[in-house]
Amino acid sequence: MLLMDVAGASIDVGAVSSRLAKVARIAELLTVARQDGADTVEIVVSWLSGELPQRQIGVGWAALKSLPPPADQPTLSVADVHARFTEIGAVAGRGSQARRADLLAALFGAATASEQTFLRRLLTGELRQGALLGVMTDAVAKATALRAADVRRAAMLAGDLPAVAAAALTGDEDALAQFTVQVGRPVGPMLAQTATGVTDALEKLRGTAVFEAKLDGARVQIHRSDTEVSVYTRSLDDVTARLPEVVEAALAWPVDAVIADAEAIALRPDGRPHRFQVTASRFGRSVDIAAARAVQPLSVFVFDVLHVDGVDLLGRSTVDRAAALAAVIPAAQRVNRLVTADAGEAQRFLEATLAAGHEGVMAKAAEAPYEAGRRGAAWLKVKPVHTLDLVVLAVEWGSGRRSGKLSNIHLGARDPSGGGFVMLGKTFKGMTDAMLEWQTARFLELADGSTDTYTVKVRPEQVVEIAFDGIQTSTRYPGGMALRFARVVRYRDDKSPAEADTIDTVRALHEPG
Repeated sequence: MLLMDVAGASIDVGAVSSRLAKVARIAELLTVARQDGADTVEIVVSWLSGELPQRQIGVGWAALKSLPPPADQPTLSVADVHARFTEIGAVAGRGSQARRADLLAALFGAATASEQTFLRRLLTGELRQGALLGVMTDAVAKATALRAADVRRAAMLAGDLPAVAAAALTGDEDALAQFTVQVGRPVGPMLAQTATGVTDALEKLRGTAVFEAKLDGARVQIHRSDTEVSVYTRSLDDVTARLPEVVEAALAWPVDAVIADAEAIALRPDGRPHRFQVTASRFGRSVDIAAARAVQPLSVFVFDVLHVDGVDLLGRSTVDRAAALAAVIPAAQRVNRLVTADAGEAQRFLEATLAAGHEGVMAKAAEAPYEAGRRGAAWLKVKPVHTLDLVVLAVEWGSGRRSGKLSNIHLGARDPSGGGFVMLGKTFKGMTDAMLEWQTARFLELADGSTDTYTVKVRPEQVVEIAFDGIQTSTRYPGGMALRFARVVRYRDDKSPAEADTIDTVRALHEPG
């Protein structure tokens, strides 16, 4: 199978809004991919989901600023590109940067224009075409005539949709039977939707809910079988060697086998959480674990269990799983929890959790099972929304359904000392179709003439209200900070750039107290 086949399908999927049309186009591609075997199916499913099978290969925006001219004819195969990615990721040692650049240039030089666009977006994490887990799962089902529910369950339990897709497309009718809950094999985590407050959460959950403190740590899934412990991130990467404190905690639990859903978090001496960035720094590949642990150890807090000593708990209710958790996890390693149907009581719990420095609360349906890999309505997150009024500094042309429209906006805070603006990140989240139409016209009017193939720089005149979940340390931007999960609330035509929030305000939020 040629890379062009995948790039073309990506363009087609991004150009339509219909879920059924997306599913049909991906299923068509997978039917072709199965002819090349299971490996090709896995690669294609990974790519169209916006991921690399290799996870990281050390290539980011900086390495892709200058690309060679595209090839005239498509010659690259999926297997060839996958092998080149693996080779690039394996480069290390003296001269590795130059060697990686040479390999990257050779790859892009052999790619056509549309293939180059696909590869660039894949490598930078900006392959936005709407081929999310649900769409991919349905496409695998359509390509195999299997029930979508069966494919979805296998993907949840395996934590690996590409492997499930390969088995479904190249195996027999019982191919999915191999995917069951197994200690040591990560399971796709259950995800949450959003509620505007505790009252809204109680209304959505229709009665008594289980409220839990929502910690601003790093979510981890802990597997223990006798003396063997494995720890996985939310994206199911194995980080066991980087989190010895979590391993030691798990080994002390009075169980032989367990799968636990937890948060690893860095706490201050007074028990309040450090900024998320402090916790996240422990997950870096180049971190000296012993030294980092000595300076800032991590704590672990469990909020769910999926399996205990041979008993699978996925189908049990939230309340039942909480009881199983309490039986094996020490109180000091469990998140605070409240079961109530009273909005006033829930609000006091939220306020106490926020006062302790945490993010907010989770509200969970008392009778809900653990829906691995799903963003179901049975889990709701409740947390305060922070907003800043920032200035748009540049805009990037969109892709897929957003082709021809200015989409990803660059955000800047006002610098009162220097008279300019300090960039804090980018976002394309929260934009309606009407907003995209308006901002395309608006920013073309503000274009200052300094543009490239992807970006239009604009005069800093438009203020935009941005919601975000937090601020993290970042070396990517000149202010040393970046917004977490930034999204557009509205454009503020009632405010001038001189009224935008300052970089000092952002620093104060970044370093509270």
